Formats: sequence, structure tokens, C-alpha cells
Amino acid sequence: MSKRILVFPCGSEIGLEIHRALRYSMHFDLVGGSSVEDHGRFVYEEYLGDLPFHDSPDFAGNMAQIIREHKIDAIYPTMDAVAETLQDLATQLAVCVVGSSPETTRACASKSAIYGMLDGLVPLPRLYPNLETVRAYPVFIKPDRGYGSRHAARADDEAMAMALLAQQTDRTMLILEYLPGKEWTIDCFSDRHGKLHFHAARGRNRISNGISVRTSPSDDFSDVFADWAATINRRLRPRGAWFFQAKLDDKGQPRLLEVATRFAGSSALHRGMGVNLPLLSAFDAFEWPVAIEANRYHIELDRALENRYRIDLDYRHVYVDLDDCILLKGKVNHLLIAFLYQAIDMGCTITLLTRHAGDLPKILCKARLQALFDHIVHITDGTPKASYIDQENAIFIDDSFQERSKVARHLGIPVFSPDMIEALL
Repeated sequence: MSKRILVFPCGSEIGLEIHRALRYSMHFDLVGGSSVEDHGRFVYEEYLGDLPFHDSPDFAGNMAQIIREHKIDAIYPTMDAVAETLQDLATQLAVCVVGSSPETTRACASKSAIYGMLDGLVPLPRLYPNLETVRAYPVFIKPDRGYGSRHAARADDEAMAMALLAQQTDRTMLILEYLPGKEWTIDCFSDRHGKLHFHAARGRNRISNGISVRTSPSDDFSDVFADWAATINRRLRPRGAWFFQAKLDDKGQPRLLEVATRFAGSSALHRGMGVNLPLLSAFDAFEWPVAIEANRYHIELDRALENRYRIDLDYRHVYVDLDDCILLKGKVNHLLIAFLYQAIDMGCTITLLTRHAGDLPKILCKARLQALFDHIVHITDGTPKASYIDQENAIFIDDSFQERSKVARHLGIPVFSPDMIEALL
């Protein structure tokens, strides 16, 4: 049976990416929830509005009732502060909360706590306890707790620094050396056993409101960032998707900016290559085994309220599965059909490779798919699908990881799951 996951709050950038990443999985049914009216209502088919704010006194009681009434199996928090609250309440609410332990979540909510835990293990920016100790300007002033660029600013002299601090007397602010160089996000995934399965750096090539809105894979400092990922994983024991950010100092050396126990919104870049961090996190939360195999091609993501990919990939033949792929939960996968018609317009041939157990002509007729395919291969004897792919400049689309893995390993062609299709459009 599908697990019901409440995404909360669902209208944030993280909440919208969870929807894009999990909507095609037969293993989960998504329920969007928000405390304020947001874009989630237009995205989630099942939506709960007016949920209590996470810091309200009656949050635990109201959330427990919502979990019971809507048969929620897990909650996927999309903001750091919400994750901290929910992880602390997970036992009381008797629900699975996707993410790291309460201790790790709490530590990563505070930049000064992370700096203290990683001091001497990973290069950090110089932290000044007060303005009297500042050695040189400019400095960078930012909140100890927060994300993006909210309430953060560069101060070019002491007067500007004093003015910035005077505006933020209601929160703890950090005074850091200014790092002028290039910056990266390193997306990571660790399972419940503490094994680091994945880490990959991407450049923050264009930034808007503190968010990387243009990004692409980067090999810069690959050995350094690999060592940092392993060190942070050992020290903090994060679970599921997590990331850290790095930036060059004035000597051209990278220093750690922050660590977060969630995936970054622009990590959708990796989903376009086959590494679905939100889906992997959900699988691990339910203690299901995971494996990762990424495609290899150049890809770039640019965000402007929606995702757009640019793939350096030439193909003339598309091999595609039927059940839980073209047909998903009893409905036609509209995005995949749109892609297949796009491929037809490009001059591609479309071959259906299916192990459908029922009356195949009848189900194709019912879904009005009879004329879509150039070739139909109905496999009834357990023969590997790779045996029926005889074109080199081809791609393979299937919901099954095992099927994709066999095709990728034996034929060396790109393979796609349903959640990756947007990367092809």
C-alpha cells in the first residue's frame, strides 16, 4: 500500500520540489499542508489549509488530530524551524518524520553550533565575537539561525556594521570575515546506518534572494569537498538528504558556510541525472533499502518559478514501459505522454516494452494509446528488457530501478524514471 506523506508547509520551494520529485512514485500519496494560503493549493491534489503554526501552543494536539483523521504515515518538513519542532515531537505524535535526528536537526539550525562542532575539522570563516575584535573590513553579518540571505549583509566599515547590528537586536547575529570568491553547494545523501551514499558539488552560478537559481555540476575542489562530506557525515550523522555550502576566501581557498539537514531546492539538478534526493529520503525514512546510479551527461538548471533543463543528449529511439510509468495509479501520465509526442515530432521511434499481466490490446484501447507506438513488445517469459533494445542512440524509460540498472549496465544508454521526464521536455 502507498504511504501517505504530509508535506508541511507544502507551498515553499522545498515543498514544491518534493511534489515534483515524489508525484510519480507508486509508493507514496502526497498530502499538502500549509498554515497560510500559498501555491501548494494549486499543486497538491489533496491539500489541507489552515494548519497550526509550528510554534503555536496547540500545535502538537492539533497535528496529532490531523495525523489520525487523514491517516498520515509520515510528515516531510520543508523548513528548518518546522523540522526542528517536528523531530522533537515525533515520538509524541507517533509518526515518522523524514529527516535527521532531533539532535542533528537542532545543531544544524544554528550556524554557530555547527562552527563549534566542526572547528578544527573543516576550514571555517573567521568568526568575530564583537566589532572590537574585527581585524579588517569588509565583514559579513548574518543571523545565527536562518536561511537564504534574509537579514544578511556585507558591512564595509565599522559604522555600517554597527547600523546593521542595531537593526537586528531581536536575533543573534554573527560577524564573519567576508568571503569574496566563488561558491558551491555540495548535495549529499546518508542512510539510516550512517553510510554516505552520495555527494556532488554544483556551482551557484546565479543567485537571487540568496537562492541559487542557475546551477550546474562542478569538479572544482572535488577531493576537498569529498573529504568535507565524509568528515561532516561522521561528526553530525545526518540522515536522508543534506547539504553544505562553501565559498572561496581572499586567498582562493574554500571555507564552509553552513550545513543543512534537508535537500536544497536546486538539488533538482541531480534529479535530472537520476539522483532523486527527496525520494531517497522518503525511502530511507521508512527503512527501505536504497541505491543510486546517476546518468552521465552535462546538465544545467535555471530556475524562474519552474524548472528548465538543458541536456546534451542525442537520441532517435525511445523505449518505454507501460504499468506505473505511462499508466500511473489508474491514470495516464500526461507529462510522459507529452514527452513521447515531443519525441515523435523530433523524428524518434517509440517502442513499448511491457510485462503487462492483463489484456494488453484492451488496456491500450481503453487509454487511447493504440496509435502511439511504432513497435509493441509484450514480454511474458521474463526475458530482460535489455534484450529487446537493439538501437545505440536510444533512451529507456521505466519506473523499475532494477530494469533501468540492467539496461544501463548492459547497454550503456541513458535511463530515465518517470520523475526525470521533466528533464527531457
